[in-house]
Amino acid sequence: MTRLALFDLDGTLLAHDTQLLFCQFVLRQHGLRRFFLPLAAALAPAGLAGVLEARELKRVFLSYLWLMPRERLEAHARTFAETVVPPLLFPEVRAEVERHRCAGRVLVLNSASPEFYVAEIGRVLGFDYSFGTRVVVEARQPFIAEIDGENNKHAAKLPPMERAGLLPCDAGDSWAYSDSSADLPMLHLVKNAVCINPGRHLTAVAAAESWQVLRPARPWQGRPGQAMVVLRQLLGL
Repeated sequence: MTRLALFDLDGTLLAHDTQLLFCQFVLRQHGLRRFFLPLAAALAPAGLAGVLEARELKRVFLSYLWLMPRERLEAHARTFAETVVPPLLFPEVRAEVERHRCAGRVLVLNSASPEFYVAEIGRVLGFDYSFGTRVVVEARQPFIAEIDGENNKHAAKLPPMERAGLLPCDAGDSWAYSDSSADLPMLHLVKNAVCINPGRHLTAVAAAESWQVLRPARPWQGRPGQAMVVLRQLLGL
């Protein structure tokens, strides 16, 4: 069985939500696209309250890409992965990626973020496999994006790895990294789970399971600081 090193992306390899980070990247080059976001902003409270599923909210949020040609979107995804993401990686977690590479483990990036840029990030960072939410990239993007399959979150992260022949893995010599309780199905696949800046619930689970915890420094202090970063990203600032 395969020896794996599984990594979540947002909050794990870097502090930021890459969906907001990619949105900011696009808005800084196409400023007028911020006017495509009011519908997503109006529906955000329903998503946070659980009334609107995360999959549907994601489709609406991607409205800022409306009418963008496929070639331009793919070029933005490559540039984003090559220039924006690497400087923001947690050095401690990047070192873990390299440690597992040297040990010969298969590196797997598994994220709920759109696969069109997750795959590019995986390419830049040298992952063997990259999985994300399969947002359909069309000749020109529709106002409401299409998603092929499920939102790649919670237990939905496991079937893509199964289809790729990665599971079952050698659990005793495999590792998994995440910042979120949503990734408990992935963390429980292995004997060596590592929690990155976990919240209260995941911290309690980590203590009960004797999992390792890493707390790399984030570029903000507390929830108000994080909220300000998110607001600035949404405005392309």
